[in-house]
Amino acid sequence: MAGKLFGIDFGTSTIKIYKKNDGVIFDAKNIIAIAGKNKVLAIGDEAYEMYGKAPENIEVDYPVKNGVIANIKNMLELLNQALAEISKKHGKTIGAEFLVATPTDITEVEKRAFYDLVASSNAKSKKIRIVEKPIADALGAGLEVTNAQGVMVVNIGADTTEVSIMSLGGIVLSKLIPIGGNKLDDSIILAVKKKYNLFIGHKTAETIKKELASALPMEERTMKVFGRDVVSGLPVQKEISSTFVYETISEHLYSIIDAIRIILERTPPEISSDIIDLGIYITGGSANIRGLDELLSHETDLKINICEDSANTVVNGLGRIIEDSKLSPLAQSLKQTYYGG
Repeated sequence: MAGKLFGIDFGTSTIKIYKKNDGVIFDAKNIIAIAGKNKVLAIGDEAYEMYGKAPENIEVDYPVKNGVIANIKNMLELLNQALAEISKKHGKTIGAEFLVATPTDITEVEKRAFYDLVASSNAKSKKIRIVEKPIADALGAGLEVTNAQGVMVVNIGADTTEVSIMSLGGIVLSKLIPIGGNKLDDSIILAVKKKYNLFIGHKTAETIKKELASALPMEERTMKVFGRDVVSGLPVQKEISSTFVYETISEHLYSIIDAIRIILERTPPEISSDIIDLGIYITGGSANIRGLDELLSHETDLKINICEDSANTVVNGLGRIIEDSKLSPLAQSLKQTYYGG
């Protein structure tokens, strides 16, 4: 893997790009603001500032939903803008090789969309390779996936949770469920409206989640939030408790536990013994919910490892493949994978 080499993690919430020898050079919200139909106003964190505040003539869009590309046009605009920023600071990207992380449990067409997106971009890349996201995730968590020891990784992302078992450089089992941090935010928005007659936005719900969410009943904490009264329509302030948030998100956390149990039940006995030894590794942006390790350990009777820098394990895993030529076979040409070429 010589020359210019980049790894891209198209997350639902963030887009992260790794460059060989330089590390992560781009890390921003995966969101774009477009005026009219064609004029790009902002991408990334700047566009995120407009989210929930923009007038009707400005579209503020997350192009990736549920782990797959939902709006190809907007994602291409966003990627080209990101590549332009990178070119100014880190040298041209034209003709570079790209590694793209994709979820495992999606259709071939959805996987192909990631490949075509990069191929259509201003980078004009001649070589694009796909890395299964759970493989990159495990590598970024510091695990070895090329030997015969089985590992289990649960990535709790923005829109999805992917539960995977890996061994010998491949995916043994994988399950993608439509539950992630955004689903927790949505449930908080609905519960606040129902109990407090208060409209709040996604940013406020995310703040509530970060400050008060827990996977187990814990010492009571509260915070004041602002929103719009459902009846009067006027701005008001309410106090939200951690117990209320726990009761709101608990059902979704148990859906994740159910997915983990399903995968464990299907796991070959030889790999099961490895998982008993190593435990389960938890990654993703929502891995740091208070008490999550205790809840999962109680429900599975297994050791739970919350990964350090859990939000960046996928892009860091791409980095390991980029920097270590021995791991190069983990990145595959999509044409080879699906078309026998």
